[in-house]
Amino acid sequence: MKKLGCFLFVGLFFLFGQDVGAQRFGYIDSGFILQKMPAYATAQAEVEKLSQTWQKEIEGMRAELEKLQKSYQAEEILLTPDMKVKRQEELTRKDAEIREYQRKMFGFEGSLFKRRQELVRPVQDQLFEAVEKIVRQRGLNFMFDKSGDVVMLYTDPRHDYTEFVLEELGLASKEQNTAGARPADALVDDPADVPPLPAGAVTPQNPTTKKAEPIRKTTPVKKKNN
Repeated sequence: MKKLGCFLFVGLFFLFGQDVGAQRFGYIDSGFILQKMPAYATAQAEVEKLSQTWQKEIEGMRAELEKLQKSYQAEEILLTPDMKVKRQEELTRKDAEIREYQRKMFGFEGSLFKRRQELVRPVQDQLFEAVEKIVRQRGLNFMFDKSGDVVMLYTDPRHDYTEFVLEELGLASKEQNTAGARPADALVDDPADVPPLPAGAVTPQNPTTKKAEPIRKTTPVKKKNN
């Protein structure tokens, strides 16, 4: 997921990088978008199925090795030194075979990793194309990814383009005010054009603003007659 975010950021940086003084920014949540894409769910299901199949094979190999170890321990007292060496070498070899098979299946750039890349790549490309369209349509210079490697300490929901990308993909969320969905107070046309609020403005997103004190009734003071 993080690699996808970095891929999106770097790609759009070279596509739209301009003068720093006139940059327009936006961000998306690629993880939220991917979870909404049926093709991604299908890819994940196939990867999980492969993982379980290979894991069962490894468990079966380890169970066989455990039987050989128990057999050796039971017969060790009856074996000659040469026979002990051969049996120990056999156990060591089988253990190494299991470790190597596990590395090939589940290790870095192993079979599972490569298969996942093959299945997820088309989905990532589809997402990138949708993001690129939104960037061009909205005239943005950068599109960040909350799910990526870029650390985002604060995000203004007015610059969240996640829902726009979902609309481009035909997966717009019907529910509002959910994670990754377009906020209710965001502009429909372009959230990047929302002007900053005046200082001290009372808004639901400004919880630190002090509440107005209630008006208190006062009794007029009577003048004394001289």
